[in-house]
Amino acid sequence: MRILVTGATGYIGGRLVQRLLDRGHEIRILVRDPRRILGRNWKDRVDVRKGDLSDAATLEGVTKGVDAAFYLVHSMYGGGDFARKDREAADNFVAAASADGLPLLVYLGGIMPGPEAETHSEHLRSRAEVGRILREGLPTTELRAGPIIGSGSASFEMVRYLTERLPAMVAPRWIRNEVQPIAVRDILAYLIQSAEHGEPLGVLDVGTDPLTFQEMMEGYAQVRGLRRYIIPVPILAPRLAGLWVGLVTPIPHDIALPLVEGVVQPVVGDPARGREIFPDIRPISYLRAVELALERIETGAVPTRWSGALGVGATFEYEDREGIVREVRTRKIEAPPEAVFQAFASLGGNRGWLVWNTAWWARGILDQLFGGPGIRRGRRHPTELQQGEAVDFWRVEAIEPGSLLRLRAEMRVPGRAWLQWEAVPEAGGTRLVQSALFAPAGLFGVLYWYSLFFAHAFIFSHMIDAVGALALRIHRGEDPLYGPAGDAGRMATTEPPSSRTSR
Repeated sequence: MRILVTGATGYIGGRLVQRLLDRGHEIRILVRDPRRILGRNWKDRVDVRKGDLSDAATLEGVTKGVDAAFYLVHSMYGGGDFARKDREAADNFVAAASADGLPLLVYLGGIMPGPEAETHSEHLRSRAEVGRILREGLPTTELRAGPIIGSGSASFEMVRYLTERLPAMVAPRWIRNEVQPIAVRDILAYLIQSAEHGEPLGVLDVGTDPLTFQEMMEGYAQVRGLRRYIIPVPILAPRLAGLWVGLVTPIPHDIALPLVEGVVQPVVGDPARGREIFPDIRPISYLRAVELALERIETGAVPTRWSGALGVGATFEYEDREGIVREVRTRKIEAPPEAVFQAFASLGGNRGWLVWNTAWWARGILDQLFGGPGIRRGRRHPTELQQGEAVDFWRVEAIEPGSLLRLRAEMRVPGRAWLQWEAVPEAGGTRLVQSALFAPAGLFGVLYWYSLFFAHAFIFSHMIDAVGALALRIHRGEDPLYGPAGDAGRMATTEPPSSRTSR
């Protein structure tokens, strides 16, 4: 089949493309920024179309000639009025796909706790509205799923961090509401078979046996061999809970809140029809899904993470122009460029930032308090990077293996900020160039930067020395991530590493 995948750089889409290719399908993807797929092992096997669902003019002919399309985009991570953005994107896609005569669309939505008007969650109401727009305008199969459990998923990370970090907790009463989780491998199977089925099936609920959110945490603790005590109290407080989740887990509170609001009511569907149509898909249990997710995290086999999604906001690119403040430092390193690149490309996550990690963590906590992502997002893999993915509160904006890495700040700052490293061959060694760049927004941005001048001078000077020292250890085979005894696949994400947590 010829299949279009929207949202191919997201958590589900990034995994779906590979599985579709493995099954022999011809894949076309729609992306706003084609550079986002440069690190994917399937980048040369897909037809890439540049387009933006928020801009109808860029969608002309995007579904022409395809047998099916996947709609896997939403604006929850984009902030602001995500419901309006999702509505406009769906309308634009329907108009373009209708003109092309798209025969089948497969959409991934969320299980509804009841009638749309009675749903407390704005996020679920928006997902249902998008599904309605797509079904009314195109031949559509809408798969409705609950929390997706897999390595790197937002729902799994929320359960994981809460359970690992809190040996005892007083929790709102909604943790005894039932939800219907599903393993990521099973939702991928439903998506693929829905496209291969060839006919629109309307709305299908999918999932494994219902569990309360409390049982999900207790189940995780059981798999990990942890003792946890959870005491429900008769309060609801979803907004307070969202803020708390944002502080304890890597999930920023503007994402945590919609996740929490999605379970303040029981969210259980009826998967009978889906199992009847697709009898060979037998969803694995929640406990087995947790075991598989932990195995992938331990071995570093995490192909996508929730933080890889950029949302609908504009992407930025560094421009060498007036108005950008630069702090540039260089060192001559007696190591080849590849070792120097490996040093700065492994920063963040469990490795940390080599110097003054306490200051980095404090900055991350402050960022979370003001609604930013904080530093707890970590990184998908300890040594590998893909363009566009998250590293703590940075985003990989540019990467040239062996020579350059540029990170764009996503923490709350009055302007735009970057950290960049270059490895330049020089006289049998390497010239390491480290640049801190800032484009201030107004007078406050200028004051912000210069108020931190001495702190930056101290931290960044120590950082480039530490990167150089790390490059020498890597070159000598003494670094545990790259050395003969190292395992670059372990501990792909940031704390809590499951082998270190006290019981």
